Amino acid sequence: MLIKRSSNGIDLPFSSEITPRHVFEARRDFIRQIAAGTIASGALLEMLTREAFAQGTGQKLPARLNPSYSALDKQTPRKDATTYNNFYEFGTDKSDPAENAGTLRTRPWTVAIEGEVKKPMTLDIDSLLKLAPLEERVYRLRCVEGWSMVIPWVGYSFSEIIKRVEPTGNAKYVEFITLADRQQMPGVRSRVLDWPYVEGLRIDEANHPLTLLTLGMYGEVLPNQNGAPVRLVVPWKYGFKSAKSIVKIRFTRDMPRTAWNKSAPSEYGFYSNVNPDVDHPRWSQASERRIGEDSFLSRKRKTLLFNGYNDVGSLYSGMDLKKWF
Repeated sequence: MLIKRSSNGIDLPFSSEITPRHVFEARRDFIRQIAAGTIASGALLEMLTREAFAQGTGQKLPARLNPSYSALDKQTPRKDATTYNNFYEFGTDKSDPAENAGTLRTRPWTVAIEGEVKKPMTLDIDSLLKLAPLEERVYRLRCVEGWSMVIPWVGYSFSEIIKRVEPTGNAKYVEFITLADRQQMPGVRSRVLDWPYVEGLRIDEANHPLTLLTLGMYGEVLPNQNGAPVRLVVPWKYGFKSAKSIVKIRFTRDMPRTAWNKSAPSEYGFYSNVNPDVDHPRWSQASERRIGEDSFLSRKRKTLLFNGYNDVGSLYSGMDLKKWF
């Protein structure tokens, strides 16, 4: 296999398509070469390998900033956003995704779009990258656990997909099905959830311009641990509604049965809009801790209804938000 030497001395496959896995394996081998005969501790070598992967691929993803859909909040440091997250397919600890997601193969990758549509299609990752102009949008992210971040995502409105597949009049919901591969994802071997991870939106929610089909963050392709190579970001809902590593999108008549709603329906509703007035049964949702800014000892900041994205309020006109949580 032909290789090329990058600026930091790491040998990479000679290809215009350098995948996250290529970079991870090259860094791993590079570290092992340096360590050979000089580092006795296997634990130290493993730590260096994991840290190298957590830094991501560095593959740039040019995009135009869309100020109309960008928060002015201070952005969360990239290191925090890529090493502190939930992705149970790779483990339940916050550090597990960054440590374990090196096994995820993001190429080749396809997303099948089917169900109540006139034009079902299957798109590979390159087609998705070219489907619409890429935008950078700085969104607030609020986790149901009571912490938050501010992340510059790269992608385009999911409505671009909707326009191309032409939903039928029977399409009321959109279901997002994610990869569940026991070989690539060690967490799938556990019974913490009913795999594959499934999420869903009402079709008008999916069609809202804020709903982002996401292919990158911080100006680069998505790191594996953040849902590579394609995920959803719905900024007015709790983070678990934004499905990662999507492999199938299905337009349906009926409300999808989603992963966390099946697991604990009294705790995780289908809508799961950010709402400081609707507490989780086990903790308050009135405030949050901003990762990278707020310490455990500092006073938490107030949580905003719909995470501050008030324009979406019209989607729920006349609904009891405490009942339809």
